[in-house]
Amino acid sequence: MSALLFLQQHLAGHQQLLVAYSGGLDSSVLLHQLVLLRQQSPLLRLRAIHIHHGLSASADAWVNHCQSECLRWDVPLEVVRVTVDGRKSGIEAAARQARYTAFRHALLPGESLVTAQHQDDQCETLLLALKRGSGPAGLSAMPRNRALDGRAHLRPLLDRTRHQLEAWAQAHQLRWIEDESNQDSRYDRNFLRQEILPALTSRWPHFSQAVARSASLCAEQEQLLDELLSASLSALVDEKGALDIVPLQAMSEVHRAALLRRWIAGQQGRMPSKEALNRIWSEVACSREDAAPRLRLGQAEVRRFRQRLYWLTLAPDLKKEVIPWPAPWTPLLLPAGLGKLVRGERGMAMRPPGDREAVSVRFQASGQYHITGRAGSRPLKKLWQELGIPPWQRERTPLIYYNDSLMAAAGLFVTREGEPAGDRAWHIHWEREES
Repeated sequence: MSALLFLQQHLAGHQQLLVAYSGGLDSSVLLHQLVLLRQQSPLLRLRAIHIHHGLSASADAWVNHCQSECLRWDVPLEVVRVTVDGRKSGIEAAARQARYTAFRHALLPGESLVTAQHQDDQCETLLLALKRGSGPAGLSAMPRNRALDGRAHLRPLLDRTRHQLEAWAQAHQLRWIEDESNQDSRYDRNFLRQEILPALTSRWPHFSQAVARSASLCAEQEQLLDELLSASLSALVDEKGALDIVPLQAMSEVHRAALLRRWIAGQQGRMPSKEALNRIWSEVACSREDAAPRLRLGQAEVRRFRQRLYWLTLAPDLKKEVIPWPAPWTPLLLPAGLGKLVRGERGMAMRPPGDREAVSVRFQASGQYHITGRAGSRPLKKLWQELGIPPWQRERTPLIYYNDSLMAAAGLFVTREGEPAGDRAWHIHWEREES
């Protein structure tokens, strides 16, 4: 089968493509093949994106090369500069995260992302998964097609070897760049590529093909488990994505771990290790009833509330925030993506501030409060519990103050001090971004 026909079959149904173009051999071959395919299929729309990581002294020269090639091939190119901080997860992981964040932001409606990973990359990915002690999900390595924030991410060259890509590049006299960091064996992938895979391939010439086949078989097993467990997982997860703990208690450890993994995947979380799964269950799900357990995993954390587990993205601490809301009280933008407060015709009713009362929004309060519609006063912690507000939402609920007195919690309650008198009232509506 010709390379273009092979490519066309793997791109079936995808007519608008954003091609990740580093300027290296692999992405140069992919983009060149797509340009030739566009000549046969005029409806095919191509754009390219180049990520400037700022990690090499040659990075600007690479941009110039990519711009020159895209101009020659009549492909629009977007260059995105990113900042890579490898202190937490290492340079390789941080650079990859920065790339894919840029890809997500660059994708237009209806576009699919196309990347140039090939069979040798697949082999390296599986070996790295073995090094980490991964199970079948990790050993599935890279899927040919996957969802990326509701768009398609396609890897049409996964069945092609690097040798085949080199042969194409030479036959068509392509020009590409060589990243000097690819020679640095301190990076795990480079170590495998330079030290390990040549020895394995010398002994077993079809090693990469066999590894790719194993990855495919693992992926099939994972897909089968997904299908078998889909119904039972759906029954355990509510509309907010929280997982019911009680039914899991009667399950075997293996069954429970399989459901936990799929729940985390459904929350767009990174696949945890076996140790992390054990900690989720023992330290969070099974902690004492009056505890408020939390376990941080990367940039997310698992918390429990009322016999349900929640997967939450880490958020900034807002306890010390004091946001003035001066007259004429136009819509107030809240921090950390919490939306805005709007004074208008709808929302909860509260009294307007007096002439000497400054309005502000905060995210922390303590003490006892008497709220409208209820007899007697209660500690704020008790009020949160009665309203069924999880601890992490309490810390992100806008509290409206007049001077230093709490008047209301947006969308939840108004204190007796903030109760409207007569027909004079403000109406405050909390417009959340997710709505």
